[in-house]
Amino acid sequence: MISLFFYVIIVSNIVRNQKMKKMACEYEKFLTKESKSLLKKYLTRDVYERIKSGLTHPESNVGLYACDQHAYKVFAELFDSVISDYHVGFCKNDVHPPSNWGDPAKLPSIDPESKYVISTRVRCARSVCGYPFCPLMTEQDYIEIQEKLKCAFRTKQAELNCEYYGLDKMTEEQRQQLVADHFLFRNDDKILEDANAYQFWPKGRGIFHNPEKKLLAWCCEEDHLRLISMEKGNDLRGVYGRLKNAIGVLESQVQFSHDDRLGYLTFCPTNLGTTIRASVHIKLPKLAKDMDNFKKIAKQYSLQVRGTGGEHTESVGGVYDVSNIRRLGLTEFDVLMEMSQGLNKLIQEEEKL
Repeated sequence: MISLFFYVIIVSNIVRNQKMKKMACEYEKFLTKESKSLLKKYLTRDVYERIKSGLTHPESNVGLYACDQHAYKVFAELFDSVISDYHVGFCKNDVHPPSNWGDPAKLPSIDPESKYVISTRVRCARSVCGYPFCPLMTEQDYIEIQEKLKCAFRTKQAELNCEYYGLDKMTEEQRQQLVADHFLFRNDDKILEDANAYQFWPKGRGIFHNPEKKLLAWCCEEDHLRLISMEKGNDLRGVYGRLKNAIGVLESQVQFSHDDRLGYLTFCPTNLGTTIRASVHIKLPKLAKDMDNFKKIAKQYSLQVRGTGGEHTESVGGVYDVSNIRRLGLTEFDVLMEMSQGLNKLIQEEEKL
C-alpha cells in the first residue's frame, strides 16, 4: 500500500512537470506572436512565472477569463492590470460605486431625427451565488442554475412575463424562429470553447423571452444570466427602463455574486461592475469609409465599434454595433449617460463630413 502511494505521487509529479514544460514552451511561442490583446500586454515573464496563465488565442482583444469569483483576487496581479486598462483607469485601489439605475426619463434622446439608429439594446450580466463560472461548472451546476432562473421568472410580475425555451428541448420550429429573430446563441466560438464554456452542451442552456420579444434572457450562455432589453428604433429610455424594472425583480428572487470593490462578478473581466453593455445598430456611412478613424473617434467617447453581429464579426449592409466600453467605476445610470452622449457626438462627426 505504501509503495502504491509513492508510485501515485511520482507519476503525478511527472505529469505535472510535463505540463509545466509544455506551458513554458508555449510561453516562448507566445512571446513571438503579434498580438494586441491585453493578455499579451500584461503577461510579462515575471508575472507568467508566478501564475502560469493559459496562452492560446493571441487574436483575442482581452485574452483571459476568470474560472470562478475567487480568481479576481487569486490572480489579481494580472487581472488588475487588464481591468485598469480596459475600464480606463480603474486602479487596484479603486472601489466600484453602489448601484444607481437613476431615472430613465432623464437620459438624453439619441439620434433625435431618427436618421441613423436602427435598433437599441441594453443588457446586463449576473452570476448566481454559490456556483463557479463555466470552466469549473459541473453538469449538475448548469441544471440547478437553470431551475433557479426558471423559478425566478415564474413570478407573476409583468416585468418578467417570459416563456422559457431550453436548447435541449425546443422544437425545430422554435429553433428556426429564434435563429430568424437573431436571438439564439450558439456554441461555435473557438475562444469560448477553449475556455470550457461549452461543456455539457446544451444541458442547462436556454432562452427566456416575452411575447413582444423586447425582453430576453440567456441562461448559461457565457455567464449564468444575460438579461437583454431591445427593440427597433432609438428609444433608449424605454429600453433601459425595461431592463431596470426586470433586473430589480430578479434580484429580489435570486442572490447574485457581488464584490465590494469590483461590483457584480462575471466570467469576463470586461463585464465587471455594472456589467451593462448599451449598444445600437447604426449606419454612419461617411465615418465608416475610414474605419481606423471611425474607431479612433469612437474610443475618444469611450465607445467601441464592432461588426453587425458583435465581436469578431463584419458589418452587414453598412450596419455597425456601437456600444459603451466602460462598465466598472461608474453607476448604471452613468454608463447610459456616457454612451448616449458619446453616440450623439459620433452622429455630429458624421454630419460634419
